[in-house]
Amino acid sequence: MFDAKSFLKSVPRQPGVYRMINTADQVIYVGKAKDLRARLSSYFRANVDSIKTRSLVNQIAQVEYTLTNSETEALILENNLIKQFLPRYNVLLRDDKSYPYILISAHKHPRISSHRGPRKIDGQYFGPYPNAGAVWQSLKTLQKIFPIRQCEDGFYRARTRPCLQYQLKLCSAPCVGKISDEEYQQQVKLASLFLQGKDQQVLDDLVQQMTKASEQLAFEQAGQLRDKIIALRKIQEQQSVSGKHDEMDIIGFAYSHGVAAVHVLFVREQKVLGSKAYFPKVPADTEETEILSAFLLQFYLDGYGAQQMPREIVLAQALPELDAVALAISEVAGRKVKITYAQRGEKAQYLNLAQKNAQLSCENKKSLAQKMVLRYQQLQQLLQLTEPINRMECFDISHTMGQATIASCVVFDGQGPYKAEYRRYNVTGITGGDDYAAMQFALDKRYSKLQDTDKIPDIILIDGGQGQLNIAIEQFSQWPHSKMPLLIGVAKGTSRKPGLETLILAQTGRSINLPEDAPALHLIQQIRDEAHRFAITGHRNKRGKALIKSPLESVKGIGEKRRQALLQYLGGLQGVMRASITELSSVPGISKGQAEKIYQACHNK
Repeated sequence: MFDAKSFLKSVPRQPGVYRMINTADQVIYVGKAKDLRARLSSYFRANVDSIKTRSLVNQIAQVEYTLTNSETEALILENNLIKQFLPRYNVLLRDDKSYPYILISAHKHPRISSHRGPRKIDGQYFGPYPNAGAVWQSLKTLQKIFPIRQCEDGFYRARTRPCLQYQLKLCSAPCVGKISDEEYQQQVKLASLFLQGKDQQVLDDLVQQMTKASEQLAFEQAGQLRDKIIALRKIQEQQSVSGKHDEMDIIGFAYSHGVAAVHVLFVREQKVLGSKAYFPKVPADTEETEILSAFLLQFYLDGYGAQQMPREIVLAQALPELDAVALAISEVAGRKVKITYAQRGEKAQYLNLAQKNAQLSCENKKSLAQKMVLRYQQLQQLLQLTEPINRMECFDISHTMGQATIASCVVFDGQGPYKAEYRRYNVTGITGGDDYAAMQFALDKRYSKLQDTDKIPDIILIDGGQGQLNIAIEQFSQWPHSKMPLLIGVAKGTSRKPGLETLILAQTGRSINLPEDAPALHLIQQIRDEAHRFAITGHRNKRGKALIKSPLESVKGIGEKRRQALLQYLGGLQGVMRASITELSSVPGISKGQAEKIYQACHNK
């Protein structure tokens, strides 16, 4: 039993971060405070209204704390510890991917492309965009109006004649001199202005060019410019939401029956680039302001990145410790980031839009959650289980003619897919195409060294018939833990049509065929299809890497620097493949002996 009274006597009245730990030595909650003693004392009062707090306190075995110099430092440290420990009683934002940008490189003939991650490449960056789809749609639009190259540098350097993009009028082929450097740079300048939101300036420039071409009787050129102007005006018409603010994020928020939805509108260069909905994992009985504060800190201090910070964040409601939150975000951004409330004007219109989207996302999420609960209940009844199903895992194997074999394991918790626990296994040491051996490999990798008993699933689903299921039965015959998962094989029907699956229960040997509309069957189909998707995605990636692997990588003594020198000096991989031994040995750093090895590797000798 934790002795709170004795512990609190030693806690100082200073700002800091505290960690609450249970008997299994797991961090179950991380918090911050201006005054550690006052904040921690509030948990151990005789009368605590919050159900969440009472449940938390009952599990505390010890409390640790770290002093900080200020409340801002405490906020940043708290966020880092939440990311590290993922405590079950904290609000958690699972989506922490970086955001895509559009990049115009600083080459002699700049390339326009999608970019994600650190800004290590010289050039102009535009964004962030909410997802890759928004970037690709923008690139597709730009390509039709401004024919700037989008090809990789290696492909660009190796060209001796225009590619198909030039024939389709989607690229001006600067690689082979089909456009002058001055004209190409003008196209790049117009694309840059367009991405900066200066549409009217671009239109004016195109109109001037069209007029000049007409006066010079260059009617074909004038017609092409006219088509670009028409396309650009259509884009302006489609951009229905625009205003006077250059850079801000608008946060819509809705919370109902334990489901929280946050909808973020990204406004850059006076336009809405797009939006994205987030669904933080929320412990029961959590206050709205706590959810929103936790979202802001995790979203902007982790997943967003300093270079992506907007100058202003617009909220719908006041938050406690708002100044400290704004200061922490500004400190990470390296410049001031304002957090404001919108009550009228253009910001209020944006916020109203974000709020509507958040409310709709919340309602949709609740509806899906209710369906998921029904499916779990039906499956529990079908399998005659006395306890609720809290965790299921499903395995699948993917390969092409026995090559690039990948095994997948997907995890569903009580709310559905739990992607943080998904795993892929690169299957090695088996005969190609032996699905039984591949399944044994995956199960052994997954469970042979499992120590955390909390992660033992209630149900393990095997995508396959009795043969695959027998492999699982054998694997679990020497299972050392007291909790034994229920093993189920999911065999496809003769026509492999969804709805004809047969469930084979390992423990009883019983086979079950469910009606097509049975919610329990829909749950099993969902996790089975997710395992298949995850396996085949990994397999395709592995197979794709094998197909594009350079023969230079197999040459002993030729490292990355020498490979880069060969590609740059000889104009890409095609140039290397065509080169003679003499030409290869003329590359700086390549000896004649190495040139002979490279020649043999490139010609399979």
